[in-house]
Amino acid sequence: MNSVAISGSVRDNLGTKEARNLRRNGEVPCVVYGGEQPIHFSAPKLAFRDLVYSDVAKSAAIELNGDQVNAVLQDIQFHPVTDEILHIDFIQLVDGKPVALEVPVKLTGNARGVRNGGKLKQVLRSLKIKSTPDSLVGEISVDIAELRIGQSIRVSDVKPEGFDILNAESAVICTIKTARNAVEDEEEEGGEEAEGAEGATEAAAEESAES
Repeated sequence: MNSVAISGSVRDNLGTKEARNLRRNGEVPCVVYGGEQPIHFSAPKLAFRDLVYSDVAKSAAIELNGDQVNAVLQDIQFHPVTDEILHIDFIQLVDGKPVALEVPVKLTGNARGVRNGGKLKQVLRSLKIKSTPDSLVGEISVDIAELRIGQSIRVSDVKPEGFDILNAESAVICTIKTARNAVEDEEEEGGEEAEGAEGATEAAAEESAES
């Protein structure tokens, strides 16, 4: 998992009024949980750009008064109108201690069902995983190349390496739905070859009978 460096300042004064003052000055109030005690700090809004607005999950290397704390995002609060970041909760990464976080799902390949006119629907765009820091991943790739119309890929079809997926195994990640312009799926190449061989055999038998 890639990491984003964030330079912040420890917050000594807590409370709603202090948090509002920080936001007015372009700072985001944050808390890191999971250590011996919560760490309250703030950092400039721009410092979180590559961490929050990313298509992959990343960890944060937070520098506070000369010390570094490694953590992952746990929760983000956005302003309901402006969408500005109001507050961020982190979970500290501790060697050997599992953490849970949401990881984006990346669909790879050109689905067979889509090539035949079906419509791809992605139901889950992220999965919740649990892992120790050394096995954390930034995304989970799901190959959909052989997915046909009417078929789905579920959580149970994903084979995690070094981490556990906490979503229900029966949950659908993506599916191919039929559409008006969809065509019947072509036969497997092996099947076509078998039919051709069978036809040649029949033809030969008929020719032998006639002679």
